[in-house]
Amino acid sequence: MFDLSDTVTIITGGNGGLGLAYGRGIVKSGGKVAIWGRNESKNTEAVKELQTLGGDADAFVCDVTLESDVKTAFEQTLKRFNRVDACFANAGGGGFRGMSHSTSRADWLSTIDLNLMSVVQTWAPVTEYFLANKRGGKLVVTSSVAALMGTGGSAGYSTTKAAVKGLVQALAVELGQAGIQVNAILPGFIETEMSTQTSEAFQDACRRRSVIGRIGTLEDMEGVAVFLASQQSNFMTGQGIILDGGHTIFPM
Repeated sequence: MFDLSDTVTIITGGNGGLGLAYGRGIVKSGGKVAIWGRNESKNTEAVKELQTLGGDADAFVCDVTLESDVKTAFEQTLKRFNRVDACFANAGGGGFRGMSHSTSRADWLSTIDLNLMSVVQTWAPVTEYFLANKRGGKLVVTSSVAALMGTGGSAGYSTTKAAVKGLVQALAVELGQAGIQVNAILPGFIETEMSTQTSEAFQDACRRRSVIGRIGTLEDMEGVAVFLASQQSNFMTGQGIILDGGHTIFPM
């Protein structure tokens, strides 16, 4: 059912963590993957891994906070694959840490640039392409359950992850008649290189809040990427899919 043959998916930050997990799922389902990432050596290793799985993949050096990089990466992607069917805006980061009231304007704007404006910039040329080709398409962003829950000391992260969820809803309305679906993935605590840098106490708390008794793995993220990149998600738009092992429904 979930056959992605002949489709091409862009994944920003696709050279590791959640992005690479999305890529694994997509190539296992026959899709092609274009990785956009800042680290050329990590890009190369990620491409090798996806190719080992039998996929057609390539990578392009791109800092998604820079419009010029996004423009160049998109042009390179089209030249290499001759089409784009889906774009996962996954690149981002934790942003500033500390109390909101004592955080500088510059640090706030840096986090907004990293987690919100980078999505806007990434989707802009892709959306123009989708509209010009009149074949529809898929826009997906990695948000977080932090968009739904208070996270002390990470106001910038929670704010920007909530903002992209709002962006998803707005663009779903704007682009729905053009056959473009726009959705968000809201992961809970998933075991990645970035998440495992948090304290053991925090990780234990996340584990206890999971109604299934464990934290998420990267393998848990593969299937949702396949679904959202596939034609089977054509009637889903403007939504946020929560993958958190029940974390957000468990009062503890």
